[in-house]
Amino acid sequence: MPVETMTADSTDGHSSDTSSLKVSKTTDGEPVLSLENVEVGHSQGNPLLVIPSLELSPGEIVSIVGPSGIGKTTILRTLAGIINPISGIIRVCKANPPDKPTRGAVGYIPQRLGLVRHASVWHNVMLGARAGHSTKWQIFNSDAHSHAKSAIESMGLVDKVNEPIRRLSGGEQRRVATARTLAQCPELILADEFLSELDEETMESVVSEVIRYIRSNGRAMILVEHDVSRAKQVSDRVLLVDDGRLNPFISGTIMVEA
Repeated sequence: MPVETMTADSTDGHSSDTSSLKVSKTTDGEPVLSLENVEVGHSQGNPLLVIPSLELSPGEIVSIVGPSGIGKTTILRTLAGIINPISGIIRVCKANPPDKPTRGAVGYIPQRLGLVRHASVWHNVMLGARAGHSTKWQIFNSDAHSHAKSAIESMGLVDKVNEPIRRLSGGEQRRVATARTLAQCPELILADEFLSELDEETMESVVSEVIRYIRSNGRAMILVEHDVSRAKQVSDRVLLVDDGRLNPFISGTIMVEA
């Protein structure tokens, strides 16, 4: 669906007003996420890693770092409800498995983005907006429309709104995936390497918008990040997957890729 009324407010396509991304929901201070003795993996008796304890408070951003292939993505997929934990206690957005969080409460940006490649930027971002602001049976929702428009503006994609995803660069596609999640207005964002392929200036803009959303709405975020210095820069805490466990990152730790 084209958005003919959208106009860029500056030459770089970024809007100076993204206030409508702010959500009216309030938080009662309860942790957005809590884990206790959680084992994640794909088979009983053979966990990829153990999470002894983790709580994520409203407004908090946590990065997970570590070598490739040791379970970082599996953590996110478990928290997103895509795969089941092997054992342990998980509470995500006030829901304990097998119960699911409220529709739209968890926003997930997978490493491969999960975009509909033949569809437009607008269509993809509206998928997130509808998940967060309408029921399964609503064909049109003005609130979802407004959040999608604001998210597209905040990611500097106004001039790409009708472009199919397949015609966009890798960095532009990552901005679309981020806009889709911001339009959803989730309580918890799970992001897997979502800053890769972005140039420095664009990355700063994207990070600024995401942090603003998290802080101003009392939301929370967990991101998997390969760049430790960047993880420290954008996060309140950095956790390290090491020796089959998720531990606090200690300054001076050396990571060795397998």
